[in-house]
Amino acid sequence: MKAFLQFIASMVIFGTIGLIIKQIHLNSIEIAMMSSLIGCLFLLIIYSIRRKKLNFIFLMKYKWLIVLSSIALGGNWVFLFQSYQFTSIANATLGYYFGPIIVLLLSPIVLREALRLKSVCSIIGSLIGLILILSNGFLQPGTDDVIGILISMLAGACYAILMLSNKFIKEGSRIDLTIFQLGMTSLMLLPLIFLTGGFEIQTQWSAIPLIVILGIVNTGIGFWLFFSGMEQLSGQSIALLSYIDPLVAIFISGLILREQFTMLQIIGGIILISATCFSEISFKKLKLRRKQGF
Repeated sequence: MKAFLQFIASMVIFGTIGLIIKQIHLNSIEIAMMSSLIGCLFLLIIYSIRRKKLNFIFLMKYKWLIVLSSIALGGNWVFLFQSYQFTSIANATLGYYFGPIIVLLLSPIVLREALRLKSVCSIIGSLIGLILILSNGFLQPGTDDVIGILISMLAGACYAILMLSNKFIKEGSRIDLTIFQLGMTSLMLLPLIFLTGGFEIQTQWSAIPLIVILGIVNTGIGFWLFFSGMEQLSGQSIALLSYIDPLVAIFISGLILREQFTMLQIIGGIILISATCFSEISFKKLKLRRKQGF
């Protein structure tokens, strides 16, 4: 039960990221760099309190994969944060959740996994859902929705690269891996901040508390609860509980921020999330559980 609650809490925390980002009027690169750095430092403090040590042998063994995944993590956050500037949290979240479908498309090439009929149906369903979500931008010329959703899809593509590269890292603690990735991401994004105009936070002191919350709560505590919970949950449970994240984001978008979306977008979102969820369900395992009385 503890692992179950930890994982759900992490999904709720991740689902509130858009709400915080909407209140921070800074460059998305700067936000991503500082939240990565604060999250990394927070997890290192947790390690220090619990008297744990980082496995640097593991780091050196998978150094190039960790570098690749860190670049993907940085791109993931920069594009996702930027997408919130153009469209609603709901649209950005739904565009971002096209990422798992990209993983399905690339799995036969990268992981040498066969593309099953269920996966093909999920991909087709996701494409239909995405077209309906994008329809509002095309039907209303001049809106930024299409740009925002396309940027969020780039974030989803980076998420796909992150997930696929992590598949090849078969050893070591996932929290160790996250600390390395967050640290490298902050270092990689630092030069980009200076190339895009330097630190804007110097003139926007009101953003500092929100950046700290984003780094400690949404990054540090979020990842800590995520990995602590998933260690004791089945893959099936993790896949299904992961959809709490977009549902919380959509709830915040509609009921708290009062962001508007059309009926076509609502239908498209339902189709997209359902198709992605369908790709994660193992019907053989469900039938086996029923037979066993679970």
